[in-house]
Formats: sequence, C-alpha cells, structure tokens
Amino acid sequence: MTTIGGLVFVFACVFGSYLLSGGSMEPLIEAIPFEMLTIGGAAIGTFVMSNSMHDVKHTLGGVMKTIKGALYKKADYVELLSLLYYFVRLASTKGSMALEPHIEKPNESPAFQKFPKLLNNHHVSDLVCDYLRMVGMNADDPNQIEDLMGRELKKTLHEELHAAHAIQSMADGLPALGIVAAVLGVIKTMSHINEPPAVLGAMIGGALVGTFLGILLAYGIAAPIAARLKGVIEEEAKFVEVIRAVVVAHLHGNAPAVSVETGRKMAPNQHMPSFADLEQATQALQI
Repeated sequence: MTTIGGLVFVFACVFGSYLLSGGSMEPLIEAIPFEMLTIGGAAIGTFVMSNSMHDVKHTLGGVMKTIKGALYKKADYVELLSLLYYFVRLASTKGSMALEPHIEKPNESPAFQKFPKLLNNHHVSDLVCDYLRMVGMNADDPNQIEDLMGRELKKTLHEELHAAHAIQSMADGLPALGIVAAVLGVIKTMSHINEPPAVLGAMIGGALVGTFLGILLAYGIAAPIAARLKGVIEEEAKFVEVIRAVVVAHLHGNAPAVSVETGRKMAPNQHMPSFADLEQATQALQI
C-alpha cells in the first residue's frame, strides 16, 4: 500500500504545486492523451520487443508484488523453521532414511500437512524435498551442498530480478521517448508558423508536455516501482536462504536446535522470530 500512497503523494505535489502557482490544467488535459499515446505506446512497444512473453507476464505479476509487498512475514518464518526442525530432528534421531516418506510424497506427509501454506508453495516445498533427498542419498558433504544450493538460489534470484531490471530499463528510456514526443510537437508547431502567437504558444506548450510526461513517468513512477520490486524480491529470497542455512548446519553435525537457530539468523530483522518464539513452536511439534 505504500507504493500507492507514494504515487498519490507524488501526483498531489507535482500537480498541486503547478495549480497553486497559477498554472492551468487545460493545456495539460488537451495534450496528455496524445503525448501519452506517443510515449506510453512507444514504451510498451520497446518493452515487448526486448522481452520474451514469459518475461512480460512475469513483469506484470511483479508489479503486483510492489503493491502487496513481500510474501513472507514472521509467522511464515516460524512455520518454515518449525518444519525444518522436524526434519533435522527426525534425521538426527532415526537416520536420514526416515525422511524418505515425507520428501517422496509431501502431500501425504504428516509434517507438511501441519504447514499447508508451505506445502502449497511448490518452490519452497520442492527445494526442501530436493535437498533432504540428497541428504538421504548420502550426499552429506556440507561444502558441496552449500555450493550447490548457493548456485541454484543465485540462479533463481537472477531470474526473479529480471522483472525489476526490465522496468528499470523502461524507466531509463522514458525521458528520451518524452523528447521524441516533444520534437514531434515542435515539428507540428513549425508547420503552422504562420499562425498567431497565441496559437503557436499553445502548440509549443503541448509539445513541452511530452518532455514533462517522459521525465515524470520515468523518475516518478517506473524507477520507484523497479526499485521497490527489487527490494521485495531480495527480501523474499532470504526465505529460501533459511533452508540452505539449516540443511548445511545439519550436515556439519550440529544439534537440531543449533541448526534451526542458524537458519533463524538468516531471516530479515523485521520478520525474524525471537529465540523464545521459535523454541515454543518447535517444542509444540510431535516427533
């Protein structure tokens, strides 16, 4: 919601100051539809040209993330850490093979069924199952697992960040597209050079609206959205980093409580559960 609030505040300040200083909205109202068609159409066209359809859809979905914010909150980190505690405690007490029924059929796993939100998040549940399955296959070198998980998470983060980069690229081009619209307006004005000064002044004012819109759309809308989306994606990436931290700590031979505590420290500070909160959640589990 802060994104929408900030956008409203930008518009209020920009157009409010313009009106308070004696400006008239009439020239803007007359010019904006045509300038928006030029600038917005060109921006959308270049965006589609430079991205695949998968990336276009991904970017549109990413814009919604800037409104909703990061998907994971404190309660989600408690659930993930509790689930991982269940598994590393089970592996420590009954051996890695005891994990097999849970990771081969997670939909039937009593552990996953305790946390339906994690079960329905296929990216998270698949990541947990994949690497616990490797642990069960005697891939117990913590350095190897850490490197492998690190490379996979880096690849996923790079792919997710493409949406933010695509919006930022469009933001970088919007001022130039505004100049294109303004130049077209100047060309139109020069073709009517024999008109009275009042008419020419209105036409030049309309042309300058193109430059104004290009800059406003770039630095007042597109660039902040790209920055916000980048922050949301990077925050969500810390959720899966918790999985890597716990699995690697377990492979280093740490006690389940220590492994989970290592993962807790990877959570963003504003969402990191306290030691007492996590201890209470893990003690409530029946293993």
